[in-house]
Amino acid sequence: MQEIIISQDTKNNKIVALVENGKLVEKYEEREDLKRLEGNIYLGKVENVLVGMQAAFINIGENKNTFIHIKDIIPKVSNETGNKNEVLSNYDIKNYIHTGMPILVQVKRDSTNKKGARVSTHISIPGRFVVLMPNTKFITVSKKIEKEQEKERLTKIAEKIIPKDCGIIIRTSAKGQNEKFIQKDIEEVLKQYNEIIKKAKEYEKVNKFEPILLYKSKGIVEKLLIETIDQELERIITNNTKISDYVQKFLKDIGLETKIKLELKKEQNILNIYDIEEQIEKANNRKIWLKCGGFITIDKTEALTAIDVNSGKYIGNKDLEQTVFTVNKEATIEIAKQLRLRDIGGIIIIDYIDMKKEETKQKILEILEENIKKDRSKIQIVGFTPLDLLEITRKHMCSND
Repeated sequence: MQEIIISQDTKNNKIVALVENGKLVEKYEEREDLKRLEGNIYLGKVENVLVGMQAAFINIGENKNTFIHIKDIIPKVSNETGNKNEVLSNYDIKNYIHTGMPILVQVKRDSTNKKGARVSTHISIPGRFVVLMPNTKFITVSKKIEKEQEKERLTKIAEKIIPKDCGIIIRTSAKGQNEKFIQKDIEEVLKQYNEIIKKAKEYEKVNKFEPILLYKSKGIVEKLLIETIDQELERIITNNTKISDYVQKFLKDIGLETKIKLELKKEQNILNIYDIEEQIEKANNRKIWLKCGGFITIDKTEALTAIDVNSGKYIGNKDLEQTVFTVNKEATIEIAKQLRLRDIGGIIIIDYIDMKKEETKQKILEILEENIKKDRSKIQIVGFTPLDLLEITRKHMCSND
């Protein structure tokens, strides 16, 4: 059973928790003093082009200029890898942008204390069942929809309605849904995109235009509702009247007000349900102990997240490879949970206890693949590096990181 718990304090800060059978599996925070830009679409202005770096700074009207790289300017060649495998030296950024020109961009990563936000010209607009990707030609069905017959059905529905210059990702929530509901969702995201383009063209005509926000990304509450509403969600609990009214209207608009139970526990500490506060506190620890006596440590840096596996108190048996496998197996299951719970994104490097046999490494990869299936985010297992470090990448869901 899935439940969403939405707690808002007196300063309007929110903690949003996704709970499965009483266990915290995802946790997000939305602070009133932190402005979240990720997902927003702006008509920005190119401030300066760094030819040697194949990059540029874009003014979007916020405190800091944003950064864009050539790979986020040229057309996307693959929906799986983007432009990651492109030979970027074959492109010249001067052929695409110049100082002072207007440019339509979407924030892909929020700013930090040290860096401005990262933006891209590869726009995406999420709906309930689909994600629209203008200026591409990809129709991609979620990998979590495994039956070929269903993939073909959903692809044909999308082909009927999307323009030739647009691509689309069909989300897991579309599985088994009525064609008219999916078409309606596609029509809605197309309408949003056309409105964005219309506004952008109007502002581009203005002399000395100022950068402007054209599309505001959905908040964490709305985003989580959209992405879980068609799964196994059974109950939503909040302590705030305004949030309760919003959720009630949301459920009514999509015809699910009788299917999903909404509870308002006004001004109560709803984080004590299932000991959520204690679970959140544990999720902030650097060290996580495993049942066998081993432990993992999670350290986040500017460039990547490093996860180290240690045997700790576990001594195992005389078979060293089996002892190592036991710790690494438990660590792998816990790592999959922690990636989802902490919404860890970007490059992730896992330093396992050394495994001598290739078949042991393969077993660990299979265990990881199985345990990341519940994660709603896109995860790519790159594989073991020459130094025997496992590299994976994961896309952020809702965090401000």
